[in-house]
Amino acid sequence: MLIGLLTAVAASICYGTGSVLQAVGSRRAARMSPAAAGVTAHGGPNLSSTAKAAMTWEFIVGTILDFVGFGLGALAARLLPLFLSQTVISANLVITAVLSVKMLGIRLTRKEWASIATVCTALVLLATAAGHEGGHHAPMSTHWWLLAITLLLMVGGTVAVRLLGGRAAILAGLLSGLGFGALGVGVRILNGVEPFDLGALLTDPALYAILIAGIGGMYLHTVALQIGSVNGATAALVVGETVLPGAIGVLWLGDASRPGLGWLAVAGFVMAVAGAVAVAWYGKHEAAEDGAQAPVEQPQPVG
Repeated sequence: MLIGLLTAVAASICYGTGSVLQAVGSRRAARMSPAAAGVTAHGGPNLSSTAKAAMTWEFIVGTILDFVGFGLGALAARLLPLFLSQTVISANLVITAVLSVKMLGIRLTRKEWASIATVCTALVLLATAAGHEGGHHAPMSTHWWLLAITLLLMVGGTVAVRLLGGRAAILAGLLSGLGFGALGVGVRILNGVEPFDLGALLTDPALYAILIAGIGGMYLHTVALQIGSVNGATAALVVGETVLPGAIGVLWLGDASRPGLGWLAVAGFVMAVAGAVAVAWYGKHEAAEDGAQAPVEQPQPVG
């Protein structure tokens, strides 16, 4: 349990730091481009602007941290109940918020700090209540369903953000979170890991769900950072990557809390999600205020 928790915390630090660095790179790339050059007819960032953001050194370092976080998160998903591992990893919201004050010049309101404190308290409750993790095996039909749903979410999300443009920041963050949540479930049920079997690994649909979820989730998160508040987008991601895998772990994979502490686990889980939603809500309005004062910080929708 302790090794799993330390691994999840390390993954959270990597993800949180990476998010802020990616946001710095995205905004620097946006300032270097003409306002209308990097957007679609609906006001969303096109593939060219996203590619330019991905070529900045800040974004590259942030992406490396994401890959390190992915490896650590995958290990945590094998060692802890999903409702605990995903929630601890999602605490990168705290890292993101604190670093964004220094690196992005964002001023957090008292309500945002209170929401972040709620998330931290919830993590303590969850860690206290968490019991053993369930099994790593699921029917093959579940693996195929995971692949199909992941593909639908990532393709549908890509189309949606191109159509909705600048209004899609929270949606993009949420869908990227659902992708990372599917990734966590895929890692948990992946065949051919224990014991290692290359044939079983390569023929498992969950492997390809992991790849699609990772690539698609990273793209949607990048888009969310380009067009919206870094804290709001990250908080929406938290909700997506926490709720679904946590429920799947409890309902189908046998994850459980300590005897008699089920109520504490539920309370912690609800508090974590509520705190993340609050940060998303207040962060959205903070971004709107900042945009009114200094529009150069973000590309403005056109058309």
